[in-house]
Amino acid sequence: MKVVLENLTKCFPARSKKGSIVTAVDHFNFEIPDGKLIGLLGPSGCGKSTTLNLISGLETPTSGRIFFGDEDVTDMPPEARGVGLVFQNYALYPHLTVAENIIFPLQNLKGDKKMTKEAMLRKAMETAKLVQIEGLLERKPRELSGGQQQRVAIARALVKIPRVLLLDEPLSNLDARLRLQTREELRRIQQETGVTTIFVTHDQEEAMSISDLIIVMKDGKVHQIGKPQDVYDEPVNLFVAQFLGTPQINVFEGEIRGGKVYIGEEAVLDAEGKADRAVWVGIRPEGFIPDPEGPFTCQMKQVEVMGRDVSVVSTHAKMTGRSIRSIVSSENRFAPGQKEVRFRLKPYKVFLFDRESEERV
Repeated sequence: MKVVLENLTKCFPARSKKGSIVTAVDHFNFEIPDGKLIGLLGPSGCGKSTTLNLISGLETPTSGRIFFGDEDVTDMPPEARGVGLVFQNYALYPHLTVAENIIFPLQNLKGDKKMTKEAMLRKAMETAKLVQIEGLLERKPRELSGGQQQRVAIARALVKIPRVLLLDEPLSNLDARLRLQTREELRRIQQETGVTTIFVTHDQEEAMSISDLIIVMKDGKVHQIGKPQDVYDEPVNLFVAQFLGTPQINVFEGEIRGGKVYIGEEAVLDAEGKADRAVWVGIRPEGFIPDPEGPFTCQMKQVEVMGRDVSVVSTHAKMTGRSIRSIVSSENRFAPGQKEVRFRLKPYKVFLFDRESEERV
């Protein structure tokens, strides 16, 4: 089921007479392809959960329309939209067993969709097997781990065979190892069911690892939409470049002068054909190559050995962060007490942004 958002906008009234109207979602236009997993990504307060609530019907848009396929669902109540919802806190009924929690949405079906008790149990078992909790059906939520509770919540959302599955920060309550396992399971379940899925998260690694497409938001506006690797490799502005990537991109004050990119007094890269201007120079951590004859000089602080790779921590007078992190091969060797390190830069890992607008040059 494709989902189409046309100029979707949601404004919340001011909380006081002196306050201003808050635009949580600002003219969101996008067509979510049928059967894809979309990662809705951005910092806290960017409008991603509000967008999810608008799609589900829990919030009413100030303006704009929402379509499921060719059907306009903008004014349709949540229960009639055919959506499955999974929240951050799972929202399981503590007095019901796992089986009863999964069956609960089926008990509200009416008319020709109404099911017998045997059919509901059969459907619950099929869904439990899909999320691999078929051995836990008689337990209560308090007897389950966080990851198991999450699977119950997903099973409950899937049991009605929703047209669209909506996941709001579903993994944020899990520890790091369980988050990795569960996100892999989410991808498997989505691919097996083929249900169109929208996954809200502030964790860029999470979104990039399992999404077919990611949508990067800030202050209610969509900044970039694309395949995860494409967005990482070709950020449209400084915000997107800084938001994606671990460690974060290194940013320096720089300028384009005479067809060269300068950081301080060093010409670190060619910029033939680009007009002279002040820029932010973004260099991905993997964009550095140690070279004693390299054009870019930094002051060495320390070297962190990570096994396959080495993280070189250094500083520079024109950096905007607290330090520079360069991820290089462990084959590189650095002298004890080394005070200075020189680099060549990989051109495709260096991005230039206008100093005023912060848009990509």
